[in-house]
Amino acid sequence: MADLKDFAEQLVNLTVKEVNELADILKEEYGIEPAAAAVAVAGGAGGGEEAAEEQTEFDVILKAPGGSKLAVVKLVKELTGLGLKDAKELVDNAPKPVKEGVAKDEAEALKAQLEEAGAEVELK
Repeated sequence: MADLKDFAEQLVNLTVKEVNELADILKEEYGIEPAAAAVAVAGGAGGGEEAAEEQTEFDVILKAPGGSKLAVVKLVKELTGLGLKDAKELVDNAPKPVKEGVAKDEAEALKAQLEEAGAEVELK
């Protein structure tokens, strides 16, 4: 039982990059689509909602950088792989999409990280 708790703690502490790598491994090596599994679990827990109508791809939109603009610029740079100048431009010109067409889990993780840095974020 302690091993499962350790495993759960490791999963919770993964970075966005590590989550993406895990998703790729699950998909390529085991044929498991992580976003589809999350939708199936959420749909089964909901009890009457049709999973077919659920959105599978999301856009992460930076609405405003908030009070800690520098931290948001650094995070956008890290999350997107943009250069510093491009990341600053994206943040300065908010509202702008940070990433488009990403899975729900990744979109929520990006949103959480950006909000933690002080930004206002919206998922569409």
